Order: sequence, then C-alpha cells, then structure tokens
Amino acid sequence: MTDAVPRPLLRFRRAGKSDVGELARLRDAAARWQAGRGIDQWQPGELGRSHFLARLDDCETWLAASGADAPVVGAWEVWWEDPAAWGEQPPVAGYVHRLVTDRAAAPPGTGRIMLTEAERRIASFGRDLCRLDCLADNPRLRRYYEDAGYTVTGTLPAKNGDGGRRYGVTLLEKRLRTA
Repeated sequence: MTDAVPRPLLRFRRAGKSDVGELARLRDAAARWQAGRGIDQWQPGELGRSHFLARLDDCETWLAASGADAPVVGAWEVWWEDPAAWGEQPPVAGYVHRLVTDRAAAPPGTGRIMLTEAERRIASFGRDLCRLDCLADNPRLRRYYEDAGYTVTGTLPAKNGDGGRRYGVTLLEKRLRTA
C-alpha cells in the first residue's frame, strides 16, 4: 500500500481566440496570489485579451482541464525561441512560459503534470532541452523547478518582463533526450 497522492487526470488542448479571456483570468488570479505573498513579478490587469491574442500567433498556448467539459485549471506557453532571456540559440530547446494553475480549482500536482506535458511536446519536435526562467528572488519557485529535474544555468539580472517591467531571473534547463 502507498500513501502517494493520486495524480489527477488532465486533458490538454491548444488555446484559441475564444480562450483569451480565460487566459487573462488565470494570469490575473496568479498575480493576485503572488502579490498576497509579497512576490513582485506579475501584476493584476497587466496583460489583457490583446496580449493573449498575440501569443496565439507567436507561440503555442495550452490549456489543461480535469475533464472534457470541466473548467480550465491551468495554462502554459511553449516558445520555440527566447532571445530576450537566452540570447540567440540553435534550435535545440523549447521554452516554457506562463505556467499557471487555478489555485481554487486545480487538483494537487496539476502544475507538475502540465510541465511534463510541455516537456513531452518539446521532445516530440526533436528538441533536446526544455528551458525556462523564474524570478531570481523566488527561492521557492526555483526549488520547485529543481525538484522537477531542472538545473540552473545562469542568471539574467534585468530581463524585460511583461508590461515593460524589468526584473532578475534565474535561467534553468532540463535535458529531455540523451544525445
């Protein structure tokens, strides 16, 4: 017998234009949660529908739900390049951004399952690495990614973030396939 928490079954789908309001809602809820814990990164209302419409055109935006007709419990983006954080790179990685869960509705473990799905997607395109960044002064989030198998590769002291704000980030990557 095991005491392990069962992993929730999630369904994933690409976001479309009709989902931009939901994406903004998820991000604003996460920004309020961060602010309530003294984390100064995302701001409520900072990104609206037009921002998420633009993301649909320049990256893959994904949604997670706990069933076919269930509400959305999380989202993330996969970018195929990220020169602002990582500089010009050969096409060996995918970049995860805006991994966010609905803290009121997401079952425990949802974030890790979504991250694993993002990694699977990146590997399916023949990319060997999954890269991401997190706020440099958020050790809890850094530890979360390290516990998921990511390794710190450096820092960027002043990344241009959403809404034109600048903040320091820690750069992390995970090898998805062996060379």
